[in-house]
Amino acid sequence: MQPTHARRKVLAFTTILAIITYLDRVAISSAAPAVRSEMGLDAVQMGWVFSAFTWAYAAFEIPSGWLGDVMGPRKVLTRIVIWWSAFTAATGLAWNFVSLLVARLLFGMGEAGAFPNTSRSFAKWFPVDERGAAHGWVFMGTRMGGAITPPIVVMLITSIGWRRTFFAFGMLGVIWAWFWWRWFRDEPSQHPVVNQAELAIIVAGREAPAGHGGFDWGALLSPNLLLVYGMYFTMGYTLYFNLTWLPTYLKDVRGFTLQQAGWLSGIVLFTGGVATYGGGKLTDALVKRYGLKIGRSMGVVTLPIAGLLLIGAAQTENPMAAAILLAATLGVADLSVSSCWAICHDIGGRNAGIVTGAMNTWGNIGGALSPLVVGYAVGWWNSWTVPFYITAAIYLFGAICTFFVDPRRRVNLAAPH
Repeated sequence: MQPTHARRKVLAFTTILAIITYLDRVAISSAAPAVRSEMGLDAVQMGWVFSAFTWAYAAFEIPSGWLGDVMGPRKVLTRIVIWWSAFTAATGLAWNFVSLLVARLLFGMGEAGAFPNTSRSFAKWFPVDERGAAHGWVFMGTRMGGAITPPIVVMLITSIGWRRTFFAFGMLGVIWAWFWWRWFRDEPSQHPVVNQAELAIIVAGREAPAGHGGFDWGALLSPNLLLVYGMYFTMGYTLYFNLTWLPTYLKDVRGFTLQQAGWLSGIVLFTGGVATYGGGKLTDALVKRYGLKIGRSMGVVTLPIAGLLLIGAAQTENPMAAAILLAATLGVADLSVSSCWAICHDIGGRNAGIVTGAMNTWGNIGGALSPLVVGYAVGWWNSWTVPFYITAAIYLFGAICTFFVDPRRRVNLAAPH
Protein backbone atom coordinates (compact mmCIF):
# COMPACT_ATOMS: atom_id res chain seq x y z
CA MET A 1 0.00 0.00 0.00
CA GLN A 2 1.33 3.39 -1.01
CA PRO A 3 1.16 5.99 1.77
CA THR A 4 -1.15 8.96 1.40
CA HIS A 5 0.27 12.46 1.78
CA ALA A 6 -2.28 14.21 3.97
CA ARG A 7 0.49 15.83 6.00
CA ARG A 8 1.36 17.87 2.91
CA LYS A 9 -2.05 19.50 3.19
CA VAL A 10 -1.33 20.31 6.84
CA LEU A 11 1.86 21.95 5.64
CA ALA A 12 -0.06 23.91 3.00
CA PHE A 13 -2.60 25.12 5.58
CA THR A 14 0.09 26.23 8.04
CA THR A 15 2.23 27.89 5.38
CA ILE A 16 -0.76 29.91 4.15
CA LEU A 17 -1.47 30.82 7.78
CA ALA A 18 2.11 32.01 8.20
CA ILE A 19 1.73 34.24 5.13
CA ILE A 20 -1.50 35.76 6.49
CA THR A 21 0.10 36.23 9.91
CA TYR A 22 2.85 38.39 8.50
CA LEU A 23 0.58 40.21 6.08
CA ASP A 24 -1.32 41.44 9.14
CA ARG A 25 1.81 42.17 11.19
CA VAL A 26 3.79 44.00 8.54
CA ALA A 27 0.90 46.06 7.17
CA ILE A 28 1.30 48.62 9.97
CA SER A 29 4.93 49.34 9.06
CA SER A 30 4.10 49.99 5.41
CA ALA A 31 1.10 52.11 6.42
CA ALA A 32 3.17 53.99 9.03
CA PRO A 33 3.94 57.08 6.90
CA ALA A 34 0.22 57.56 6.15
CA VAL A 35 -0.82 56.80 9.74
CA ARG A 36 1.78 59.17 11.22
CA SER A 37 0.75 61.92 8.84
CA GLU A 38 -2.98 61.60 9.60
CA MET A 39 -2.62 61.27 13.38
CA GLY A 40 0.43 63.48 13.87
CA LEU A 41 2.53 60.77 15.58
CA ASP A 42 6.25 61.25 16.27
CA ALA A 43 8.94 58.53 16.05
CA VAL A 44 8.67 57.55 19.71
CA GLN A 45 4.88 57.18 19.56
CA MET A 46 5.16 55.11 16.38
CA GLY A 47 7.77 52.95 18.09
CA TRP A 48 5.24 52.19 20.84
CA VAL A 49 2.57 51.38 18.25
CA PHE A 50 4.97 48.92 16.60
CA SER A 51 5.85 47.36 19.97
CA ALA A 52 2.33 47.18 21.41
CA PHE A 53 1.47 44.10 19.35
CA THR A 54 4.68 42.36 20.35
CA TRP A 55 4.40 43.00 24.12
CA ALA A 56 0.88 41.55 24.16
CA TYR A 57 1.91 38.69 21.90
CA ALA A 58 4.79 37.79 24.21
CA ALA A 59 2.63 37.95 27.35
CA PHE A 60 0.07 35.45 26.02
CA GLU A 61 2.41 33.14 24.12
CA ILE A 62 3.02 30.61 26.92
CA PRO A 63 -0.68 30.26 27.93
CA SER A 64 -1.67 29.81 24.28
CA GLY A 65 1.06 27.23 23.71
CA TRP A 66 -0.09 25.36 26.84
CA LEU A 67 -3.69 25.42 25.57
CA GLY A 68 -2.49 23.78 22.36
CA ASP A 69 -0.92 20.95 24.36
CA VAL A 70 -4.15 20.46 26.34
CA MET A 71 -6.95 21.24 23.86
CA GLY A 72 -5.24 20.59 20.54
CA PRO A 73 -4.33 23.02 17.73
CA ARG A 74 -7.62 22.60 15.84
CA LYS A 75 -9.68 24.52 18.42
CA VAL A 76 -6.94 26.83 19.59
CA LEU A 77 -5.76 27.96 16.16
CA THR A 78 -9.34 28.61 15.04
CA ARG A 79 -9.89 30.90 18.06
CA ILE A 80 -6.52 32.61 17.57
CA VAL A 81 -7.07 33.42 13.90
CA ILE A 82 -10.61 34.76 14.30
CA TRP A 83 -9.55 36.99 17.22
CA TRP A 84 -6.52 38.49 15.50
CA SER A 85 -8.41 39.01 12.24
CA ALA A 86 -11.06 41.01 14.09
CA PHE A 87 -8.46 43.35 15.57
CA THR A 88 -6.56 43.61 12.31
CA ALA A 89 -9.75 45.12 10.93
CA ALA A 90 -10.18 47.20 14.11
CA THR A 91 -6.80 48.86 13.42
CA GLY A 92 -8.53 50.66 10.58
CA LEU A 93 -11.01 52.19 13.05
CA ALA A 94 -8.38 53.91 15.23
CA TRP A 95 -8.65 57.70 15.48
CA ASN A 96 -5.68 58.69 17.68
CA PHE A 97 -2.54 57.37 19.36
CA VAL A 98 -4.31 55.69 22.30
CA SER A 99 -6.97 53.94 20.22
CA LEU A 100 -4.33 52.71 17.78
CA LEU A 101 -2.22 51.43 20.68
CA VAL A 102 -5.18 49.53 22.16
CA ALA A 103 -6.09 47.97 18.81
CA ARG A 104 -2.51 46.72 18.36
CA LEU A 105 -2.38 45.36 21.93
CA LEU A 106 -5.58 43.37 21.38
CA PHE A 107 -4.29 42.19 18.00
CA GLY A 108 -1.16 40.87 19.74
CA MET A 109 -3.19 39.11 22.43
CA GLY A 110 -5.19 37.35 19.76
CA GLU A 111 -2.30 36.22 17.60
CA ALA A 112 -0.28 34.81 20.52
CA GLY A 113 0.19 31.07 20.20
CA ALA A 114 -0.19 30.84 16.43
CA PHE A 115 3.28 29.42 15.82
CA PRO A 116 3.52 27.22 18.95
CA ASN A 117 0.23 25.62 17.93
CA THR A 118 1.41 25.23 14.37
CA SER A 119 4.53 23.57 15.76
CA ARG A 120 2.35 21.42 17.99
CA SER A 121 0.44 20.19 14.95
CA PHE A 122 3.76 19.16 13.38
CA ALA A 123 4.58 17.09 16.48
CA LYS A 124 1.45 15.06 15.69
CA TRP A 125 1.54 15.03 11.91
CA PHE A 126 5.23 14.79 10.94
CA PRO A 127 7.94 12.25 11.69
CA VAL A 128 11.00 13.54 13.53
CA ASP A 129 13.23 13.72 10.45
CA GLU A 130 10.74 15.94 8.54
CA ARG A 131 10.06 18.57 11.21
CA GLY A 132 12.98 20.86 10.41
CA ALA A 133 11.93 21.08 6.77
CA ALA A 134 8.27 21.57 7.79
CA HIS A 135 9.25 24.50 10.00
CA GLY A 136 11.36 25.78 7.11
CA TRP A 137 8.27 25.94 4.89
CA VAL A 138 6.26 27.76 7.54
CA PHE A 139 8.89 30.35 8.33
CA MET A 140 9.54 30.83 4.64
CA GLY A 141 5.83 31.66 4.57
CA THR A 142 6.30 34.31 7.25
CA ARG A 143 9.03 36.02 5.30
CA MET A 144 7.10 35.72 2.03
CA GLY A 145 4.08 37.25 3.74
CA GLY A 146 6.30 40.05 4.94
CA ALA A 147 7.87 40.35 1.49
CA ILE A 148 4.63 40.80 -0.45
CA THR A 149 3.00 43.04 2.15
CA PRO A 150 4.84 46.37 1.55
CA PRO A 151 4.07 46.64 -2.19
CA ILE A 152 0.51 45.36 -1.66
CA VAL A 153 -0.15 47.84 1.15
CA VAL A 154 1.30 50.74 -0.84
CA MET A 155 -0.93 49.80 -3.80
CA LEU A 156 -4.04 49.41 -1.62
CA ILE A 157 -3.41 52.63 0.30
CA THR A 158 -3.14 54.47 -2.99
CA SER A 159 -6.45 53.05 -4.22
CA ILE A 160 -8.66 52.57 -1.10
CA GLY A 161 -6.79 54.23 1.81
CA TRP A 162 -5.00 52.70 4.79
CA ARG A 163 -8.15 52.12 6.84
CA ARG A 164 -9.92 49.97 4.24
CA THR A 165 -6.65 48.12 3.68
CA PHE A 166 -6.82 46.80 7.26
CA PHE A 167 -10.47 45.87 6.80
CA ALA A 168 -9.55 43.78 3.75
CA PHE A 169 -6.67 42.04 5.49
CA GLY A 170 -8.93 41.13 8.42
CA MET A 171 -11.17 39.04 6.14
CA LEU A 172 -8.35 36.73 5.04
CA GLY A 173 -7.92 35.09 8.44
CA VAL A 174 -11.64 34.43 8.87
CA ILE A 175 -11.72 32.56 5.55
CA TRP A 176 -8.66 30.49 6.56
CA ALA A 177 -10.18 29.61 9.95
CA TRP A 178 -13.36 28.27 8.32
CA PHE A 179 -11.45 25.88 6.04
CA TRP A 180 -9.04 24.83 8.84
CA TRP A 181 -11.89 23.89 11.20
CA ARG A 182 -13.60 21.81 8.53
CA TRP A 183 -10.52 19.85 7.39
CA PHE A 184 -7.96 19.51 10.20
CA ARG A 185 -7.97 16.90 12.99
CA ASP A 186 -5.60 16.93 15.97
CA GLU A 187 -4.78 13.25 15.50
CA PRO A 188 -3.88 12.02 12.00
CA SER A 189 -5.34 8.62 12.96
CA GLN A 190 -8.76 10.30 13.15
CA HIS A 191 -8.56 11.83 9.67
CA PRO A 192 -10.39 9.88 6.93
CA VAL A 193 -7.79 10.62 4.23
CA VAL A 194 -4.80 9.22 6.18
CA ASN A 195 -4.14 5.57 5.40
CA GLN A 196 -2.22 3.10 7.55
CA ALA A 197 0.96 3.42 5.50
CA GLU A 198 1.18 7.18 6.05
CA LEU A 199 0.25 6.80 9.70
CA ALA A 200 3.14 4.37 10.19
CA ILE A 201 5.53 6.97 8.75
CA ILE A 202 4.15 9.72 10.98
CA VAL A 203 4.23 7.85 14.29
CA ALA A 204 7.69 6.29 13.84
CA GLY A 205 9.77 7.50 16.79
CA ARG A 206 7.04 9.84 18.01
CA GLU A 207 6.70 10.69 21.70
CA ALA A 208 3.80 9.33 23.70
CA PRO A 209 1.02 11.94 23.97
CA ALA A 210 1.29 14.42 26.80
CA GLY A 211 -0.92 13.82 29.79
CA HIS A 212 -3.28 16.40 31.24
CA GLY A 213 -1.92 16.11 34.77
CA GLY A 214 0.33 18.42 36.74
CA PHE A 215 2.90 20.63 35.11
CA ASP A 216 6.22 21.82 36.51
CA TRP A 217 6.33 25.46 35.44
CA GLY A 218 9.70 25.90 37.15
CA ALA A 219 11.25 23.52 34.63
CA LEU A 220 10.80 26.24 32.00
CA LEU A 221 13.70 28.04 33.72
CA SER A 222 16.19 25.19 33.31
CA PRO A 223 19.64 26.38 32.13
CA ASN A 224 19.30 24.71 28.74
CA LEU A 225 15.98 26.43 28.05
CA LEU A 226 17.32 29.78 29.25
CA LEU A 227 19.96 29.49 26.53
CA VAL A 228 17.22 28.70 24.00
CA TYR A 229 15.38 31.84 25.09
CA GLY A 230 18.51 33.96 24.67
CA MET A 231 19.05 32.48 21.22
CA TYR A 232 15.53 33.31 20.09
CA PHE A 233 15.50 36.72 21.77
CA THR A 234 18.17 37.52 19.19
CA MET A 235 16.05 36.26 16.30
CA GLY A 236 13.05 38.34 17.37
CA TYR A 237 15.02 41.50 18.11
CA THR A 238 16.90 41.44 14.82
CA LEU A 239 13.85 40.55 12.70
CA TYR A 240 11.58 43.28 13.96
CA PHE A 241 13.59 46.16 12.58
CA ASN A 242 12.76 44.73 9.15
CA LEU A 243 9.10 44.28 10.06
CA THR A 244 8.62 47.77 11.48
CA TRP A 245 11.13 50.50 10.65
CA LEU A 246 12.71 49.25 7.42
CA PRO A 247 10.35 51.06 4.96
CA THR A 248 10.75 54.29 6.93
CA TYR A 249 14.55 53.88 7.04
CA LEU A 250 14.78 53.26 3.30
CA LYS A 251 12.55 56.25 2.54
CA ASP A 252 13.73 58.86 5.06
CA VAL A 253 17.40 57.92 5.44
CA ARG A 254 18.37 56.30 2.16
CA GLY A 255 16.23 58.54 -0.06
CA PHE A 256 14.05 56.00 -1.85
CA THR A 257 10.46 56.83 -2.78
CA LEU A 258 7.61 55.23 -0.83
CA GLN A 259 7.00 52.78 -3.67
CA GLN A 260 10.70 51.92 -3.97
CA ALA A 261 10.98 51.48 -0.20
CA GLY A 262 8.00 49.10 -0.28
CA TRP A 263 9.51 46.93 -3.01
CA LEU A 264 12.97 46.90 -1.42
CA SER A 265 11.51 45.97 1.97
CA GLY A 266 9.74 43.10 0.24
CA ILE A 267 12.99 41.92 -1.36
CA VAL A 268 14.77 41.96 2.01
CA LEU A 269 12.08 39.74 3.57
CA PHE A 270 11.92 37.54 0.46
CA THR A 271 15.63 36.83 0.90
CA GLY A 272 14.94 35.81 4.48
CA GLY A 273 12.15 33.51 3.31
CA VAL A 274 14.35 31.62 0.86
CA ALA A 275 17.05 31.26 3.51
CA THR A 276 14.55 30.02 6.12
CA TYR A 277 13.38 27.22 3.86
CA GLY A 278 16.95 26.31 2.93
CA GLY A 279 17.95 26.36 6.59
CA GLY A 280 15.15 23.93 7.46
CA LYS A 281 16.38 21.42 4.89
CA LEU A 282 19.98 21.99 5.96
CA THR A 283 19.41 21.41 9.68
CA ASP A 284 17.67 18.07 9.00
CA ALA A 285 20.53 17.02 6.72
CA LEU A 286 23.16 18.02 9.27
CA VAL A 287 21.33 16.17 12.06
CA LYS A 288 21.27 12.99 9.99
CA ARG A 289 25.00 13.24 9.29
CA TYR A 290 26.48 14.78 12.44
CA GLY A 291 23.83 14.45 15.16
CA LEU A 292 21.63 16.92 17.02
CA LYS A 293 24.30 19.09 18.62
CA ILE A 294 26.01 20.11 15.37
CA GLY A 295 22.90 19.92 13.21
CA ARG A 296 20.98 22.43 15.33
CA SER A 297 23.91 24.82 15.91
CA MET A 298 24.04 26.71 12.62
CA GLY A 299 23.50 30.03 14.41
CA VAL A 300 27.00 29.78 15.87
CA VAL A 301 28.28 30.58 12.38
CA THR A 302 25.44 32.46 10.72
CA LEU A 303 24.63 35.04 13.42
CA PRO A 304 28.12 36.63 13.71
CA ILE A 305 28.28 36.85 9.91
CA ALA A 306 24.88 38.58 9.90
CA GLY A 307 26.20 41.08 12.46
CA LEU A 308 29.18 41.95 10.27
CA LEU A 309 26.92 42.40 7.22
CA LEU A 310 24.69 44.74 9.24
CA ILE A 311 27.67 46.89 10.25
CA GLY A 312 28.54 47.09 6.57
CA ALA A 313 25.00 48.28 5.80
CA ALA A 314 25.30 50.99 8.43
CA GLN A 315 28.69 52.17 7.15
CA THR A 316 28.12 52.28 3.40
CA GLU A 317 27.09 55.57 1.82
CA ASN A 318 25.55 53.94 -1.25
CA PRO A 319 21.76 53.52 -0.74
CA MET A 320 21.42 50.46 -2.98
CA ALA A 321 24.46 48.79 -1.40
CA ALA A 322 22.85 49.33 2.00
CA ALA A 323 19.62 47.67 0.83
CA ILE A 324 21.57 44.70 -0.59
CA LEU A 325 23.53 44.29 2.64
CA LEU A 326 20.33 44.42 4.69
CA ALA A 327 18.88 41.64 2.52
CA ALA A 328 22.06 39.59 2.98
CA THR A 329 21.95 40.20 6.74
CA LEU A 330 18.44 38.81 7.12
CA GLY A 331 19.12 35.97 4.70
CA VAL A 332 22.17 34.73 6.57
CA ALA A 333 20.51 35.11 9.99
CA ASP A 334 17.34 33.31 8.87
CA LEU A 335 19.28 30.18 7.94
CA SER A 336 19.05 29.24 11.62
CA VAL A 337 15.35 30.02 12.30
CA SER A 338 14.04 26.51 11.56
CA SER A 339 16.70 24.89 13.72
CA CYS A 340 15.56 27.04 16.66
CA TRP A 341 12.03 25.66 16.43
CA ALA A 342 13.23 22.11 15.84
CA ILE A 343 15.34 22.41 19.02
CA CYS A 344 12.11 22.91 20.99
CA HIS A 345 10.90 19.51 19.77
CA ASP A 346 14.28 17.97 20.59
CA ILE A 347 14.27 19.37 24.14
CA GLY A 348 10.54 19.50 24.89
CA GLY A 349 9.41 16.19 23.40
CA ARG A 350 5.70 15.72 24.06
CA ASN A 351 5.51 19.22 25.57
CA ALA A 352 6.69 20.91 22.38
CA GLY A 353 3.74 23.33 22.40
CA ILE A 354 4.60 25.00 25.66
CA VAL A 355 8.36 24.93 25.03
CA THR A 356 7.91 26.66 21.68
CA GLY A 357 5.52 29.10 23.36
CA ALA A 358 8.13 29.92 26.01
CA MET A 359 10.85 30.36 23.40
CA ASN A 360 8.67 32.55 21.22
CA THR A 361 7.74 34.67 24.24
CA TRP A 362 11.38 35.71 24.56
CA GLY A 363 11.66 36.16 20.82
CA ASN A 364 8.79 38.58 20.94
CA ILE A 365 10.20 40.42 23.94
CA GLY A 366 13.20 41.03 21.71
CA GLY A 367 10.83 42.02 18.91
CA ALA A 368 9.06 44.47 21.21
CA LEU A 369 12.30 46.12 22.33
CA SER A 370 13.74 46.51 18.84
CA PRO A 371 11.37 49.17 17.44
CA LEU A 372 11.53 51.06 20.74
CA VAL A 373 15.33 51.20 20.64
CA VAL A 374 15.16 52.54 17.09
CA GLY A 375 12.40 55.02 17.95
CA TYR A 376 14.23 56.44 20.96
CA ALA A 377 17.60 56.52 19.19
CA VAL A 378 16.09 58.49 16.33
CA GLY A 379 14.07 60.70 18.68
CA TRP A 380 16.88 61.45 21.16
CA TRP A 381 20.04 61.43 19.04
CA ASN A 382 18.71 61.62 15.48
CA SER A 383 20.84 58.53 14.79
CA TRP A 384 20.17 55.37 12.82
CA THR A 385 23.75 54.08 13.23
CA VAL A 386 23.53 53.45 17.00
CA PRO A 387 20.65 50.92 16.79
CA PHE A 388 22.47 49.11 13.97
CA TYR A 389 25.52 48.58 16.17
CA ILE A 390 23.33 47.43 19.06
CA THR A 391 21.71 44.88 16.76
CA ALA A 392 25.11 43.60 15.60
CA ALA A 393 26.09 43.03 19.25
CA ILE A 394 22.85 41.12 19.83
CA TYR A 395 23.68 38.85 16.89
CA LEU A 396 26.91 37.94 18.69
CA PHE A 397 24.99 37.31 21.92
CA GLY A 398 22.66 34.91 20.05
CA ALA A 399 25.60 32.98 18.61
CA ILE A 400 27.06 32.49 22.10
CA CYS A 401 23.74 31.20 23.43
CA THR A 402 23.39 28.82 20.47
CA PHE A 403 26.86 27.43 21.07
CA PHE A 404 25.96 26.33 24.59
CA VAL A 405 22.46 24.95 23.86
CA ASP A 406 22.40 21.15 23.99
CA PRO A 407 19.38 19.80 22.05
CA ARG A 408 20.18 16.29 23.31
CA ARG A 409 19.30 17.30 26.89
CA ARG A 410 15.57 16.78 27.42
CA VAL A 411 13.67 18.87 29.94
CA ASN A 412 11.18 17.14 32.23
CA LEU A 413 8.06 19.28 32.48
CA ALA A 414 5.93 16.83 34.43
CA ALA A 415 5.06 17.98 37.95
CA PRO A 416 6.93 16.00 40.63
CA HIS A 417 4.79 13.66 42.70
